[in-house]
Amino acid sequence: MQKIRKGDKVVVLTGKDKGRTGEVIQVMPKEDRAVVRGVNMVKRHQRQTQTAEAGIINKEASIHLSNLAVADTDGKPTRVGFKVVEGKKVRVAKRSGDVIDG
Repeated sequence: MQKIRKGDKVVVLTGKDKGRTGEVIQVMPKEDRAVVRGVNMVKRHQRQTQTAEAGIINKEASIHLSNLAVADTDGKPTRVGFKVVEGKKVRVAKRSGDVIDG
């Protein structure tokens, strides 16, 4: 079971976007990376296709999982632990002890 999943609210711990929060759009477990909405924006040159126009577009680049932390209920970063509740393994926020719904 992964500590950071698609749909989680996360806080960026280091880098140019330190302190910013966003929602995880995609997780790449083999590369230990995730794409977060509105974080680590880069400019890409795009060739014209039938559906998309040519030009320079802004898009999110992936960020390493070690630079992300799940946002607790108050929006501050927290570590993630695991606990068995009613026969199911669930993620738990270490800071508040709340179960992280996912």
